Amino acid sequence: MPHPFLVANRLSAGSYVSGLSALAHAGAIPEFVPEVTSCGPGRTQLRTTALGRFSFRHLKPELCHGYRLLELGGDQEAFVASPEKAFLDLAYLQPGGDHRAWIDGLRLNVDALCGATLEDMAATIGSPKLIRAARHVRSLANDSTLAFEEV
Repeated sequence: MPHPFLVANRLSAGSYVSGLSALAHAGAIPEFVPEVTSCGPGRTQLRTTALGRFSFRHLKPELCHGYRLLELGGDQEAFVASPEKAFLDLAYLQPGGDHRAWIDGLRLNVDALCGATLEDMAATIGSPKLIRAARHVRSLANDSTLAFEEV
């Protein structure tokens, strides 16, 4: 049986798994995500197949980076965003994706994200919205470190 990430890559050439799907795979959020979300230069669409539900979100070609070929087991590989890029794609596509309340609602495992990498990626993209979102995540990491030290 093909891995859902492999199916997603094959359904839309040039796409990579991102957003909540990649965050869940990396252990950066606690929820199971039943729909595989991918980003890429193709058009936005939703496809339901016998193998699952797949959503594809359009990104400008200059934003399609920050992913790698990931070994999925069983001789299967798929292009998947790094946890940092998956978060930035999600924040970019989400209205209010830079609001602290929305970010808090994700219940991010900040240990699964590198705050410095996240901020560097946001700065490279140059979006004020993503820079704000990355700073919020970095502050969450700092808050959790302080809470741990107080215990």
